[in-house]
Amino acid sequence: MIPRSLPLQQPPLWQTLLGQAITEPEQLLRELDLPLDLLPLAQQAASRFRLRVPLGFVRRMRKQDPDDPLLRQVLPLGEELQLVPGYSPDPLQELRSIAAPGVLHKYEGRVLLTVTGACAVHCRYCFRRHYPYTENNPAREHWQTTLDYLQRQTDVREIILSGGDPLTLSDNRLGDLVAELATIPHLQRLRIHSRVPVVLPERVDTQLLQWISATHLQVIMVLHCNHANELDAAVENAIRQLRAAGVMLLNQSVLLRGVNDRVTALIELSNRLFDMGVLPYYLHQLDPVQGAAHFAVSDREAGELVTAIRNRVPGYLVPKLVREEAGKPAKSPL
Repeated sequence: MIPRSLPLQQPPLWQTLLGQAITEPEQLLRELDLPLDLLPLAQQAASRFRLRVPLGFVRRMRKQDPDDPLLRQVLPLGEELQLVPGYSPDPLQELRSIAAPGVLHKYEGRVLLTVTGACAVHCRYCFRRHYPYTENNPAREHWQTTLDYLQRQTDVREIILSGGDPLTLSDNRLGDLVAELATIPHLQRLRIHSRVPVVLPERVDTQLLQWISATHLQVIMVLHCNHANELDAAVENAIRQLRAAGVMLLNQSVLLRGVNDRVTALIELSNRLFDMGVLPYYLHQLDPVQGAAHFAVSDREAGELVTAIRNRVPGYLVPKLVREEAGKPAKSPL
């Protein structure tokens, strides 16, 4: 008797949508009815750092508007090709902090794992756009070395999953990884830094919520949202589900020229986040990574923006203005 073939398991919706992300500048320009005279320089910049943006995020952008604040975060531009003094491939000198494959031990009491180099969206200001992920990933062949290191660091209370974006990994992989981390007695908290619930909210599904709910570690998720236009009904639903699973939600933004460098934009973002149950946490000054100098806002302007915000909203809606500096024991308040 010939056995009937088993049905092929369908991938989760979010993986299908991630596979449909726009990766060619011409497709992005046509989707938004933008002039193709932007294409030659966009293609040159994308050859250095690839374009990737989910269609759902693109559909939150205004058509025929090259200055749309969401578009500016993802569209490769000719300015990226300019070499600017003070902007480098490794602005935070993270390669000096690698303690084991994929393990960055920069700060006391917590350790960061770059569990993947993949992202759902390629932000043009990304401080790790030049990072050598292939050599620095706690993949399966290095995982025991990573665990052994963490077992020895008895002062570490918190593990930070970063990347890339950790939520681009499968739930089977993440669930197994977190289950093994949870066996280390001195670990108490799991912090996940992710832009995925904002740019691909379909990622927050039953499987993700199951392994989050199963761990005894306290789970904190730091979202990365820079503009209120990123927050639509689908993102609100994803946030609601994460909160119901017991996740503490914070947000960090990067202050970006032409994106959110206005008082009204930052106030609207804080209000929208808080209404959804997310606490505005950090407003980062741009890390001086090669290719992102055109996003820079001066410290004087940044300080004036935050002072103006503080004068208009309650203190809990004012994110801390900070800069991360190589070799410092913590982020530097500005």
